[in-house]
Amino acid sequence: MSASQAGAPSRRKLAVILSGGGARGAYEVGVLSYLLDAFVRVRGRPPRIDVLCGTSVGAINACFLAAHLSDPTLGIRRLVDLWNDLHLEAVLGFGVRQALSLPRLFFGGGEGGAGMFDVAPMARLIEKEIPWRAIARTLRHGHLSALSVSATEVSTGRTVIFMQTGPDGALPSQAPPRTVIRGAHIGPLHALASASIPLLFPPVRIGNELFMDGGIRQNTPIAPALRFGATHVLAIGLSREIRDIHSLERKRVPRASLVLGKVLNAFLLDHIQSDFEVLSRVNHMIDDGEKAFGPSFLPTINAAAVQRGMMPYRRVQSLVIRPSIDLGRLAAAHIRSSKLRHGPMVTRQLLSLMDVGEDTEADLASYLLFDGPFTQKLIALGRADAEARKSELLTFFGSAHEDVDPLPSEREEWSIPPPVGPARLT
Repeated sequence: MSASQAGAPSRRKLAVILSGGGARGAYEVGVLSYLLDAFVRVRGRPPRIDVLCGTSVGAINACFLAAHLSDPTLGIRRLVDLWNDLHLEAVLGFGVRQALSLPRLFFGGGEGGAGMFDVAPMARLIEKEIPWRAIARTLRHGHLSALSVSATEVSTGRTVIFMQTGPDGALPSQAPPRTVIRGAHIGPLHALASASIPLLFPPVRIGNELFMDGGIRQNTPIAPALRFGATHVLAIGLSREIRDIHSLERKRVPRASLVLGKVLNAFLLDHIQSDFEVLSRVNHMIDDGEKAFGPSFLPTINAAAVQRGMMPYRRVQSLVIRPSIDLGRLAAAHIRSSKLRHGPMVTRQLLSLMDVGEDTEADLASYLLFDGPFTQKLIALGRADAEARKSELLTFFGSAHEDVDPLPSEREEWSIPPPVGPARLT
């Protein structure tokens, strides 16, 4: 895209979009692990990331990565190590208290809302493992331009995009419909609120308002990236693209857990295709307009758009990486073939019952399987899927010399050796 076009940014601006999906977020970490580690030896240096946008578990991964972008390779190794070492009791809490609160979950009552699981273990993990003050340092030093975390306001149902920018960044002046953009020093509560899947986890209070999972309306948070001027958008999805519209007839009536898993898929996973179809249509519209009316087409329609108070149109290059196999089926196979590692007995039994039986899918359980052996499989799959797209990634990111870094590099040579041992969290 030419910088002379109306509304065009002066340089490439890359946004990485991390979707929500509970324990499926380990797949995102696998993709990022390839991009920021092994891919560095192919390209010569890590891709410069200008904007990080996350929802639900993607918000947690985005916050961790934002805190480590001064050295993204070391940072992603630490994040991989964290996910590899997960066990159920570090994330999910389910005991007598949660069992007794199930009636309140479905029929109401209580002051702050309820969830099937206790969120305290996840809150402790998020607060402990992410160096939150480092996010501001990353932004201040120019390693990142903006970080956004999306959550859903319980009282109104609108999406709230919490955004933290660098010293020279300004919040976007326009927001999508039923969406508000708020400046914030992003911290544990924002990430926890974004990841609060309805029914499974209780809503989270920030100030005077309760928030729940941002994926209900904005699971693939492309909107804040576009409004911050992204020219290139890389999104990592957590559901396999379905190409065959035919399906086998189900002989038995599905159980409630399987239906709930499909509902969560619809809420949290199935937006990404339509979001990127819109981007593609705008790109094609610009191409067709310039062929029909010449190079003045884009400046002309942008002048009209700005006059109406709308964002100017621009081309946006996009790339989506999604699982090559169904993660619900992978979860079912994991539950059937192995004993879940550690965790309270009641939690392990609950997960073992979800969706598994006559069915081969465990969509609901796949959101909750924060179990090291399962997350390791997802990380390995993410790495393999990203590596299979190596040529596309090289084209998408371009030469390492095209990256614009406002700071003198602290590492002149980006020849990253393979790690001698696992990078340990400190």
